Amino acid sequence: MLPLPGSRKDEEKSEVAVDPARFVREVRSEIAKVTWPSRRETLISTGLVLAMAAAIAIFFLVVDQVIGLGVRALFGTGF
Repeated sequence: MLPLPGSRKDEEKSEVAVDPARFVREVRSEIAKVTWPSRRETLISTGLVLAMAAAIAIFFLVVDQVIGLGVRALFGTGF
């Protein structure tokens, strides 16, 4: 069911759209609630991401080489 014009929800929507100062206050309030990671946590997380990306790249390199060897042996081509 659609809300009637002039209903409470309709008024709330227009307040947000009309009052940019209220929006900025609410954004600042929400940002203050965020728990930001420390520098150490950020460096550890970054290191783990880079290590996992390298490990996955090496894994797929090995799998690709094994599959390539199998295909070359199966079809008798290759170097």
